[in-house]
Amino acid sequence: MIVGAGAAGMWAAQACARAGASVLLLEKTKRTGTKILASGGTRCNLTTTLDSNKAGRLFGPAGERFLRPALRNLTPQGVVDQFEAWGVPCVTADLEKIFPESQKAKDVRDAMELAARQAGVEIRPNTRVMGIERVLDRYRLTLEEGEPIEALTLMLCSGGQSFPGSGTTGDGYAWLRSLDLKVAPPYPALAPLRSSEAWVHELSGIALQDAEVRLLNSAGKELMRRRRPVMFTHKGLSGPAAMDVSGIVAREQERARFDSRVPHFTLSIDLCADQTWEQLRDELIEASRASGSPRLARALGSRFPRRLVEAVCAQAGVPPNPPIAQVSKAMRHKLVETFKGLCVLVEGTLGFDVAEVTGGGLDLKEVNPRTMEVNRYPGLYVFGELLDVDGPIGGFNFQAAFSTAQLAAQHALSSSGIQ
Repeated sequence: MIVGAGAAGMWAAQACARAGASVLLLEKTKRTGTKILASGGTRCNLTTTLDSNKAGRLFGPAGERFLRPALRNLTPQGVVDQFEAWGVPCVTADLEKIFPESQKAKDVRDAMELAARQAGVEIRPNTRVMGIERVLDRYRLTLEEGEPIEALTLMLCSGGQSFPGSGTTGDGYAWLRSLDLKVAPPYPALAPLRSSEAWVHELSGIALQDAEVRLLNSAGKELMRRRRPVMFTHKGLSGPAAMDVSGIVAREQERARFDSRVPHFTLSIDLCADQTWEQLRDELIEASRASGSPRLARALGSRFPRRLVEAVCAQAGVPPNPPIAQVSKAMRHKLVETFKGLCVLVEGTLGFDVAEVTGGGLDLKEVNPRTMEVNRYPGLYVFGELLDVDGPIGGFNFQAAFSTAQLAAQHALSSSGIQ
């Protein structure tokens, strides 16, 4: 029995059923794969072009160690091969991403559901699980409607609580706690960042395709660095670079939830990531020698909108978009410093409603990373987003879901004597 017909649940269901197991897949909502349908702007970035080792490193030290067996067992290329075998050809995109060739998330969801049904999986939608208990050698599930049902092998992959409109409202955490398992408090990850600074809001709509961001705590310590696109919004910052660091912001604020001093952060944005400090300085010096004394924004070759240049000037303490010939050495130094580190005060994230994944979840020490079986509960498997592991934007979280589901399926089949 599998609870949760999302990416992880459908992958595990078809893998078990293809080998001959009898599989019942329970889904709280009326359809399978709702989050799949909404992912990647409805295009579904289903995995990455990186190999298992490089992909694993992006989950952080603890996540990398835990996911190593799963990612080696089912690699990103293995995921691509499986979807192509299901009739979903894949294509690569910028930033090491892989999408279905059709650019339709629906094709990914439909292929997974069809594979499960053709393998013999019984999918039961509109079935809400209210509680789980261990009874002798079985697991008994109490349902919102109908009689309890039991299974020898139970797989939990009901997702976290990000994007709750899809049905992922964090139900699984209560089940795990009822079994006396340690669960780290959930927090939104891969969410836009919130900033109350008016000048940031005034830059809404400006996107930088090649920026490097550094997340700094209140003491100025660097917590994370990412080189990815970033976008200014009417609420703060979005885009892969900002969203990749958002989990740290949310996690630290969750930990300090009952503290009188809520932590704040600064996002330092290198607007000229392809240039060193010296190269940018030399560019400005050379521009100052040009005839006509163009203003700063024009001297930079129209790389940045005037609004952004004026914001840089304001933070650097120089006149807005000055004639380049009037920029003194001291002003030039401050401009270069600011272009290489435009600072935005970050107060938090926009929360679970817009987060792509959930951080926190079942403590990784409770699970055998080689099998996904819960250490103290034979026959109970937990994988996918319910685990306390999450990765950056780029198909990594889907990959983790598929890989952990495959490992759980293989071990469950072996333990049941099904080859």
